[in-house]
Amino acid sequence: MIVVGLGNPGKEYAQTRHNVGFMFVDRIAKYYNWTFKLEKKFQSFISTGTLNGEKIILVKPITYMNNSGLAVRSIVDYHKATPDDVLVVYDDMDLPLAIIRIRLSGSSGGHKGMKSVIEHMGTEEIKRIRLGISYDHSDVIDYVLTPFSKTEFSQMESVLDKAPLIIADYLEKGIDFVMNNYNG
Repeated sequence: MIVVGLGNPGKEYAQTRHNVGFMFVDRIAKYYNWTFKLEKKFQSFISTGTLNGEKIILVKPITYMNNSGLAVRSIVDYHKATPDDVLVVYDDMDLPLAIIRIRLSGSSGGHKGMKSVIEHMGTEEIKRIRLGISYDHSDVIDYVLTPFSKTEFSQMESVLDKAPLIIADYLEKGIDFVMNNYNG
């Protein structure tokens, strides 16, 4: 299983709304005591481990959001995986803050990182977890690239704390169980 968190590399973006995908996979790695290592051939930070007997590859592309698909495609090709082996996690400003939406497939919904993944994978049939970051109707780029307030981040923490549970349940009980129990 390949779990891709979408975000932008660099300390200036680390705690921004656009980086909740990175935060999600970071939380999984921390929980299971796995470490990330830069793998230049994949243009990503990669962390691997085993959970429920299955190899898990956590990915944080360093291609910047709009080119995330390049990194995802290279990892999928290298591991001879299929789109069905991939789960992409990213921010969604159309969802209220700290709301989770898990889907089997669909369009990018205007998210440029997911658009890049879909283009490079050649299909919309990619499982995804969208994490609500809300939207205050200011400039979109400024909004997604600003950090959460303390109150907002506290709300996001409750979602991020579920990351290891979501992945464990996904492996053990399947995507339908995860959608039924974590959406909302």
